[in-house]
Amino acid sequence: MKKKVSEKKNIKKPWPTKDAMEQVYAMQLWGDDTSNFYSGDGSHHPKIVEPYLEVVTSFLTSFEQPMSVCDLGCGDFNVGKELVKYAEKYVAVDIVEELIAYNKKKFKQDNLEFQCLDIAVDNLPYANCVLLRQVLQHLSNAEIRTIVHKLTAFEYVILTEHLPEGEFIPNNDIISGQGIRLKKQSGVNLLASPFNFKVKEQKHVLSSIPPGQKGIIVTTIYKVF
Repeated sequence: MKKKVSEKKNIKKPWPTKDAMEQVYAMQLWGDDTSNFYSGDGSHHPKIVEPYLEVVTSFLTSFEQPMSVCDLGCGDFNVGKELVKYAEKYVAVDIVEELIAYNKKKFKQDNLEFQCLDIAVDNLPYANCVLLRQVLQHLSNAEIRTIVHKLTAFEYVILTEHLPEGEFIPNNDIISGQGIRLKKQSGVNLLASPFNFKVKEQKHVLSSIPPGQKGIIVTTIYKVF
C-alpha cells in the first residue's frame, strides 16, 4: 500500500525589507524604462504624478516661509525632483544604498540631500513636513508602528496610500516587501488600530484612480501639532 505524500503549504516567510526593496530594483519588478532604477507607474504615470504634484506644491507654497521637507521612500526621485524648489531644505531618504548613490550623482541642488536609511529602524532627519508616498503600503504593521511613533516629531505629514475603493477593513497585516494590502481588500489607515496616530487635523486632498489597476490612490495631509 502506497503512503500518501503530504504536501506542505508554501508559507511565505518574512524577509528583511532592505533585501526585498533591493530585489525590486535589481529584477525590475516595478517595470523598466531603460534607466538603472525605476520606481514604477506610481512615480511616472502622468495621471498619478501630475495631480499629486499640484496638491503638494499648493500646500508647500501656502506658507510665508518655505518649509523643510523629508521625503521618506523617495525612490528614483522622479516626483521629488519637482518639489525641491519649494522647500527650504529637502532631505530624500530610501533604504536601497545603490539607489541613493545613483540619485546623488543625478540630482544636485544646494538645498537637496540624500540619505540611505531604514525608516523603521534609524532616526529620521528633522523637517517641518514629511512625505510618505505609497511607502507604508509595502510594510508590515510592526514596521509601521515604529514609524508612526517617529512621525510625531513632524508638524505635517502628507501621506499617500493605495487603497480599495469603497468600505474596507483597514490595516490587515502583510509581510514587508511581498505585495500590498490591496490584495487582502485592505489598506493603511494610520488613525485606526493598531497605529492610532494622533493628529490635530486631517484633510483629504486627492483621490485618483491608477490607470489599469484596481483601487484608488488617496493623499491626506495631517497636521500633527
